[in-house]
Amino acid sequence: MTEDYGNPSSTHSFGRNAKNILELSRKSIAKQLNVSAQEIIFTSGGTEANNWILRSAVQDLKVKRIISSKIEHHAVLLTIEALKKEFSIQVDYVNLLPNGGIDLTHLSDLLSQEVKTLVSLMHVNNEIGTILDLERVGLICRQYNALFHSDTVQSMGKMKIDLQATTVDFILASAHKFHGPKGVGFAFVRKNSALQPLFYGGEQEKGLRAGTEAVHQIAGMAKALEISYANLEQEKEQISSIKNYLIEQLEKNFSGFAINGDSNGFYNIVNVLLPFSEEKTAMILFHLDIRGIAVSRGSACQSGSIRPSHVLAEILSDNLIRKPSLRISLSHYNTKEDIDGLIEALKTV
Repeated sequence: MTEDYGNPSSTHSFGRNAKNILELSRKSIAKQLNVSAQEIIFTSGGTEANNWILRSAVQDLKVKRIISSKIEHHAVLLTIEALKKEFSIQVDYVNLLPNGGIDLTHLSDLLSQEVKTLVSLMHVNNEIGTILDLERVGLICRQYNALFHSDTVQSMGKMKIDLQATTVDFILASAHKFHGPKGVGFAFVRKNSALQPLFYGGEQEKGLRAGTEAVHQIAGMAKALEISYANLEQEKEQISSIKNYLIEQLEKNFSGFAINGDSNGFYNIVNVLLPFSEEKTAMILFHLDIRGIAVSRGSACQSGSIRPSHVLAEILSDNLIRKPSLRISLSHYNTKEDIDGLIEALKTV
């Protein structure tokens, strides 16, 4: 921001220096995913990328039907609903297994209809940590000539994704999910996809994303992703150990607690149903917050809402949804002492 502050679209030396940083960052990200640098498009984050890919698929690729699930991020669910109203497309939601996983047999049944279809299913659910088998779903989509879009915001930087070995057409990321800056992300758009811009005004990003690129944000994102994958195995082992310790302490101190979703889900997310009375639900986050503990009842994007999580509403009974559930996300910065503090705070509740 102080030395290479030029506009990367400018031809003078300041612009060329910024352009060099931009393209080195693009190559760095592409290398991590085993794709061509030309297939990486910079965005402001996951929400923009989801909106762009879904809208252009319907508007420009002439997709007539979208298959998704009811536990996707709202950036996907609300976009699909808007497209349904605007273009009268067919929308189908695949059945869920009791742990929040996708019923792949039902997905195959839905794809048997001969209509141009886009499948939109997230890689790792951001609230309950259920993991989608990207490779298997990609093969199913290819079998039925369907396009495959996956929101990989939760898994990027925390799980290796080889896009040469996976038949997915579109994925995306938000830098803040792997300790990068907020307000920046990227989309992978497989070459020759024919997506068109979401908005217009310039020729940046091969004409697909108008607007001067935030070079400092992009450089930070590329560096954060590089560090994440360089330390992946060590950090995964450390976080998994802390997660296991958390579950052990919950079992020891709160008889009757349950894990929402897959007990063998993603290694940095635990969504727990606590055996507390319904009256404790409204104030539990407040009690934890005043003790310096940052957790949520659902996605951070929805944590200000008094409505229950739409994800938990799909997998829990009406009786259980009223009881307090917490989404606890962990990183390599967390310690067992943090877990001890959480357990003690829950005891006071």
